[in-house]
Amino acid sequence: MAVFVALGAFLMTLAGGWTAQRVTDRRHLVLGLAGGLMLGVVGLDLLPEALHAAGRDVFGVPAALLLFVAGFLVAHLVERLLAARQAAHGGAERHHHRAPEVGLTAAAAMVGHSAMDGVAIGAAFQVDHGMGVAVALAVIAHDFADGFNTFTITSLYGNARRKAVAMLVADALAPIAGAAATTLVTIPEWFLGGYLGLFGGALLYLAAAEILPEAHHEHPARSTLLCTVAGVAFIWMVVGLAA
Repeated sequence: MAVFVALGAFLMTLAGGWTAQRVTDRRHLVLGLAGGLMLGVVGLDLLPEALHAAGRDVFGVPAALLLFVAGFLVAHLVERLLAARQAAHGGAERHHHRAPEVGLTAAAAMVGHSAMDGVAIGAAFQVDHGMGVAVALAVIAHDFADGFNTFTITSLYGNARRKAVAMLVADALAPIAGAAATTLVTIPEWFLGGYLGLFGGALLYLAAAEILPEAHHEHPARSTLLCTVAGVAFIWMVVGLAA
């Protein structure tokens, strides 16, 4: 049942990626919406779940928050190191300094997050059928945003369209794989919470330092800001309906 329900997440992820591809003539609006979706996912979904799952404190600070900050710093460090390496090889212009590896790494992290979504569906069905349905609906609803963001991030960093599509397909298949894995192994809740905290920090860095500045660079329009607010509001609605 969990694997079958995860097929809904597969379709919604592909729908999100397809939407991101079809609005290339409004790239600033796409990036503004993607930034809002990412901010909403981090602040309203990932971080609360990480705090709940990770539980314990480390020297007076919740472990999930420490990993959240670590994820932000790691993403910043990786992006700076790759940009510096590319600049050393002559890529100094503003629109050519982006390292494709950053986009692929971020997309791979989103694939991992989607796999964890599948695990969450499978674990919830093991507890109770009703709980499984509720978790599945929440995952299916926000996987549209996951697909949208996966394609956008991969493309933004200069990767070819085929790579962006490949990461999108991997992200769509990940919930099915995660749900199937729950029939074989159980992931400790503390580990899941730590992973969500780390991933949330990295995702916030990409949204705040890369996606949103790029959205406003060439088109500092009010509509771009409205798309960002709409993205956050959409995730808030999804989280509220799933509660």
